[in-house]
Amino acid sequence: MKMSLAQRVFLSWIFALVFLIMLVLKLDSKINWSWFLIFLPVWTFDNILILIQVVEMARRCKPDFDPRDEEKGVMRRLWYLAALLLKLAFCLTLCFRLEKVANIWVSVVCVPLWLLLGGALVELGYSVLHHRRD
Repeated sequence: MKMSLAQRVFLSWIFALVFLIMLVLKLDSKINWSWFLIFLPVWTFDNILILIQVVEMARRCKPDFDPRDEEKGVMRRLWYLAALLLKLAFCLTLCFRLEKVANIWVSVVCVPLWLLLGGALVELGYSVLHHRRD
């Protein structure tokens, strides 16, 4: 069963809305929850996306798979998976910093985010130049 675009957008908005409501309540000191609990909707959504990526990559291992039927290559799927893992690493280190579990510098917390943004710029440049050559 494949979700339609409207269902995927609605699911994304629901997770974002729940996260933002919990974040505002935490920042206004209305709730005294852990930062790990506040970021739970983000992690749930990211884990769903990671599961989808892993299933799509595993689907390529089937004996009747035809690579011409797929619009995205393996390298692009690996990049999506790496981007999701970098986002999860950033959220985890941010929560560790906010909860004061570990005394981590803010620059160290942002390393996964910087790697993610750098990779996104490379991906953008590649897709623009690749389409220009065609």
